[in-house]
Amino acid sequence: MDRKPFSKDILHLENIDEVIEGICEQMREDVYKRFRRYGGVIGISGGIDSSATLAIATKAFGADKLLGIMLPETDSSPDSENLARELADKFGVKSIVENISGALDGFGCYTRRDEAVKSVIPEYDPSVDKMKVIIPKEFVNKNLPPVHYVSVTFEDGSEKRARLPMKEYLQIVAASNFKQRCRANMLYYHAEALNYAVLGTPNKHEVQQGFFVKYGDGAADVMPIGNLYKTQVYQIARHLGVPQGIIDRTPTTDTYSAEQTQEEFFYQMPFESMDLLWYGWENNYTPEEVAPVMEMTPEEVNKIYKNFARKKKTTEYLRTAPLHHYYINQNVIV
Repeated sequence: MDRKPFSKDILHLENIDEVIEGICEQMREDVYKRFRRYGGVIGISGGIDSSATLAIATKAFGADKLLGIMLPETDSSPDSENLARELADKFGVKSIVENISGALDGFGCYTRRDEAVKSVIPEYDPSVDKMKVIIPKEFVNKNLPPVHYVSVTFEDGSEKRARLPMKEYLQIVAASNFKQRCRANMLYYHAEALNYAVLGTPNKHEVQQGFFVKYGDGAADVMPIGNLYKTQVYQIARHLGVPQGIIDRTPTTDTYSAEQTQEEFFYQMPFESMDLLWYGWENNYTPEEVAPVMEMTPEEVNKIYKNFARKKKTTEYLRTAPLHHYYINQNVIV
């Protein structure tokens, strides 16, 4: 059968009820029959992905077999908890709050992160200043590895940026990743206490491009939206009645003390464009087919295709389960 011509509505879910029911059927099969669990635990953050996942899970299992957990910490936006509460109330799902700031203090999360920031911007004072890690816009559409900067907003509102050397960048990321791993630990505590499964919230781009923390937000028993593009997640969220405040919210990492979008931290382009370009790339549409639709040149599309391929290759480690293909030669004592 001939494939569809590439167009801006190629990702539209015309049979959205069938898609949702298909996901629900698979969730029930996996959670009830394969894993023999009674329901699901989900971390809710007021973001579109966790909200759509909760909405789907409510349809799959019923609200009484779900637990929504808000996991704020020192740097979290108050909007996240407020929107998460609204979400849980809308779908009738029991929710609880587990503040993980104490655990992060114990791990030295904030101290280790701030040490790296101060080595680049010595005047940074974490008690009053805000920080985030960004990729400047000039690196968009370039077939180059991203260059990361730290941005500090001082108490008086002024901002300073500095390029992060690799050592400091890795230290900031490693320290920040305590947050996602602490959350995973808390989710699994409640899941095990209830004999529930952990429902993961990453979408297709987060999985395929490696925008998740291994054994953090990448730790789950099932990932219901792991094969959905972000625009499709929004379609399902609207269809299932996710609160409008969540739908209207700009996607954010909610990781650093300064406000930060997912676009400036990782993706380098709006998700609406990224979805279409990724679909074109993974379905072998040529740059010449995609470029007119996206109002780009074939050369620009080709650069983005190469960037996608690089991201997928360099993040394969994150998607790889523990390797256990080693064996002991029975004739050799080791």
